[in-house]
Amino acid sequence: MKTKELLEIRHQLEKTQVQMAQLLCVSPKTIKSFEQGWRNIPTHIERQVLFLLASKSRNKKQRTCWGIKACSMENRRKCPAWEFQVGHLCWFINGTVCQGEKKQSWKEKMRICRECEVFISMFHTDYG
Repeated sequence: MKTKELLEIRHQLEKTQVQMAQLLCVSPKTIKSFEQGWRNIPTHIERQVLFLLASKSRNKKQRTCWGIKACSMENRRKCPAWEFQVGHLCWFINGTVCQGEKKQSWKEKMRICRECEVFISMFHTDYG
């Protein structure tokens, strides 16, 4: 996760640095250092921040990943997003079958997810 993305998400969540720090169980100084680029944002923080955004932006009309990607029933049956019926959180779940295969690492998975409509839709949803 890039510093600009963390800052953008914090603003979308309408949280101050102090409030964000409380949500993530880190100090406000840590949030500031992430946003300034002084420290790398660890994977567990990235996952938690994205989960908070997905939870806030959840829209009942949001389509599932398997619907958007028109996954075959064979791939659906192998995929934990289908098993747990969390097609809006496919990017969050390890072991999902994206582009017909499971990814070996979070970094590899997120490289694909960041270009996917399911993931991108979190950034463009009204919270109404």
